[in-house]
Amino acid sequence: MTMVPATRPDVTIEDIEQAAARIRGGVVETACTPSPGLSARYGADIWCKLEYQQVTGSFKERGARNAMLLMDGASRRRGVVAASAGNHALALAYHGRDLGMAVTVCMPKWAPLIKQERCAALGARVLLHGEDIAEARSRADECVAECGCTYINGFDDAPIIAGAGTIGLEIARQVPNADAIVVPIGGGGLIAGIAVAAQSALPATSVIGVEPKRAASWTAAAAAGEPVMAPLESTLADGLAVPRVGPRAFSIGRDLVQRVELVGEDDLSLAILRLVEEERGVVEGAGAAGLAAFIAGRLQDLRGKRVVLVLCGGNIDPSTLSRVIEHSLAGDGRLVQFTAMIRDRPGGLAHLASLIAQSGASVKQIMHDRTFAGADVSRVQVVCQIEVRHREHAEVLYGLLESNGIQVLTRSGASPTEAPNHADARRG
Repeated sequence: MTMVPATRPDVTIEDIEQAAARIRGGVVETACTPSPGLSARYGADIWCKLEYQQVTGSFKERGARNAMLLMDGASRRRGVVAASAGNHALALAYHGRDLGMAVTVCMPKWAPLIKQERCAALGARVLLHGEDIAEARSRADECVAECGCTYINGFDDAPIIAGAGTIGLEIARQVPNADAIVVPIGGGGLIAGIAVAAQSALPATSVIGVEPKRAASWTAAAAAGEPVMAPLESTLADGLAVPRVGPRAFSIGRDLVQRVELVGEDDLSLAILRLVEEERGVVEGAGAAGLAAFIAGRLQDLRGKRVVLVLCGGNIDPSTLSRVIEHSLAGDGRLVQFTAMIRDRPGGLAHLASLIAQSGASVKQIMHDRTFAGADVSRVQVVCQIEVRHREHAEVLYGLLESNGIQVLTRSGASPTEAPNHADARRG
């Protein structure tokens, strides 16, 4: 049973309703659409809240605009500053330009060049400082001291949380009979705001959080009873890699969030691929976390229920997306690599290619290896990267090669990442 805090929370449903009115027309009211493909695959009635379709690619615009509009005239003239390597910085830069406010973003030195350039193109002053967000924050604090500008925390300020909560109000209108809303957790502001909105507008709806195992700061806070520093490792969901959840966000959300699930890197990677294929949407690792929980088999109790996934961001680097897709195709059993021994004479490679085509598979790459093929100069090893429909199809291919005198020496492929009971019924 959901516990209601005894004291008035920092952010109320009235704050969220006022934020919704305040930012209306300044941010996109994103669609929440049913996904027949994901629903069939995972056995739930899945709907997707398309926050990655905001102008700058993430939900962060809601809180940023709300916070800026709440500032008085003198504060607006002095401008705002934030420490961020990504979506929060972009949101402030975009809405600062729209509202005529100066914006400074302090980024770690490793911040992606594309995000540095986009913030600068939007008119923000970009300062690179330090090796992590904590060091970038120290530079932002210096800016506050120097010019009296306002620091806006990307996930723990009350106006930021209220802005994020407007997503919950929209979901209540768009999917009024939702059984659950699945929300990614980084600093905690998003899930805290949505939980407050859901408590009022959708009291029968569960709010479930999802974190990467490599950045489980909310889980650590829940275990300790308060926000604590959690160990961080590199994660595909870099937008969720916050070492400590916001104290305000945790205080608001801890009794309103039903549970939090953890997901691994392979789950996140495959979720990105699934969204590309089923939703024709490019979503970053953080935004795909809710679907990753389905893939990991962590949401079995939601089978047959109506579930909203909050796809909170889509700012993934193109080179990262390319690697993720290749890795996920291998993990999904649709991209395999093997080494085979064939005759090193005219027609040998053509025979191999013909058998691959006969099986219905597709050649992506073939490389000869004569150096390490052994003493028999009449034969050569070939390393083949092949696209197949699924793992069973690969086994058919291997059997066809062996039965036609082609020895398969080694096979490479990632282990299955998806829960076995979610196998794609459309295979054939």
